[in-house]
Amino acid sequence: MSSTPVLRVLPLGGLGEIGKNMTVVEYDDHIVVVDVGLRFPTAEMVGIDLVLPDFNYLRDRVDDIEAIVITHGHEDHLGALPWMLRELGADNAPPIYGGPLTMAMARSKLDEHKLGKLVECHDVKPGEVLEVGPFDLELVHLTHSIPDMRAVALTTDLGTVLITGDYKFDQTPVDGKPADVQRLAELGKRGVLLLCGDSTNADRPGFSPSESVAGPHLTEVFSRCDGRIVVTCFASNIHRVQQVVDAAKANGRKVCLIGRSMKKNINIGRSLGHIHVPEGMLVQPREIDDFPDEKIVIVSTGSQGEPLSALRRMAYRDHHQIELHDGDTVVFSATPIPGNERAVNDTVDRLYQIGCSVVTTADAPIHASGHGYQEEIKLMLNLTKPTYVMPFHGDHKRIKLHGELAQAVGVPAENVFRGRNGLPLEIDEQGARFGEPEKSGVIFVDGVDLGEPADAALRDRRMLSADGIFVVVATISEQDGTSVADPEVIFRGVPFKDEADELLDELRDVVDDSLEKAAKDQVREIDLLQQQLHDDLAAFVFRKLRRRPMVLPVVVEV
Repeated sequence: MSSTPVLRVLPLGGLGEIGKNMTVVEYDDHIVVVDVGLRFPTAEMVGIDLVLPDFNYLRDRVDDIEAIVITHGHEDHLGALPWMLRELGADNAPPIYGGPLTMAMARSKLDEHKLGKLVECHDVKPGEVLEVGPFDLELVHLTHSIPDMRAVALTTDLGTVLITGDYKFDQTPVDGKPADVQRLAELGKRGVLLLCGDSTNADRPGFSPSESVAGPHLTEVFSRCDGRIVVTCFASNIHRVQQVVDAAKANGRKVCLIGRSMKKNINIGRSLGHIHVPEGMLVQPREIDDFPDEKIVIVSTGSQGEPLSALRRMAYRDHHQIELHDGDTVVFSATPIPGNERAVNDTVDRLYQIGCSVVTTADAPIHASGHGYQEEIKLMLNLTKPTYVMPFHGDHKRIKLHGELAQAVGVPAENVFRGRNGLPLEIDEQGARFGEPEKSGVIFVDGVDLGEPADAALRDRRMLSADGIFVVVATISEQDGTSVADPEVIFRGVPFKDEADELLDELRDVVDDSLEKAAKDQVREIDLLQQQLHDDLAAFVFRKLRRRPMVLPVVVEV
């Protein structure tokens, strides 16, 4: 039996997927939560706005949570924070820690949800060590595509767990602040028990290009454009927006920011000194028509084809401020997140239909990934020299490749743990092993409500979107259950054959036959009658149309 408690690292999101990163680190019945991210819905999640990690494991452990630590301000690490606090109870929320930009973005989100006055967000300097229950918490500066990226080092009596968050080893970052390699090496020399590292680009050989290389190429692309330029990138990619501003200035153009999140994040970045815009360079959307096309650059959200984003609405001519036209050039300064390719391609095609020119990363090196390639993953492993490795942040292919990279630099195969969401890694003095799985999964945000993926509403939406709906109203006698009026048949979204009238007559016959059979069998309960009608109608419709629309029978007694 161990003389010290077990250290548990439980990923609730980010393993086997790109997005909704969330990890529970537990020691001696005390918890630190690292990142509370979200991801955006896929096409089959009809009407769903956001996808969150399942918070169920923490519901009964709220009093055990000592802190929430956010590595950086991207949505897949920060975006679910207000939802989690609302679900678990913001009145007794634990303190939240992160870099100044990250915490400014967190406060903004919490204010939107009217939680700002209930929750404390603390700026933490790199190298500052905080006592958080049985943990010593330290944030280590790393480089990414957003300022104030921090790795999280949690030290207990057993050793140090290092969760890297998203990182790359950029030697020439836009803000001139490279990763703190020295501190990583010091942690490695002291001994890192477990490394939980970013796997996003574990399939790319070599080193990632520096973020700073995108700037000159943006300037060159701008110089070749005669009309308006629309640049789309992540709203939180403040370094990229800075480079767009610099490229616009070099080409004598004004800049207009479009999209609520874009404006909000850039204002936060400017207030903290992360982005510098010359006086008089920004113009409002209503002022765009006051300038010639060749003097305007529009910076917009929508690089991932998000349904409600500014660029998507522009592409579908549904934006109330910007109307794209022939001669505009749209520059995609981002690559599609795996799973978003279809939505991005659809947006691009609509832009071509309007008459726009489109420039993507396939045409010019106008984007640099914020995630390190294979050699950088090896560098992280060699610097920190972990005893155990648990690859994070990637689909199962990339997690497997990250594990192979760890073995290539000398980590024994038995010390590499390729996990999944809900599977805790448990470490004590005897070693490390996977524990019993905990409940994990996803929660959907639909408007302002949260729901489970098995929610009947989502199943109904899928069915309606695929095959439509039949509503059948049958009127029966209260005395003997026989039909006393022709049934009404209403349908929407059903792919009918040409002989629609004939099919409707047949449907009415099926209703009459079903009711006649029920009356003969002395079935009187409305629920049973509706179930029998449903089964008979659904079987008939499938035979005739080879479709399974939603069938809603309504029985009225008179």
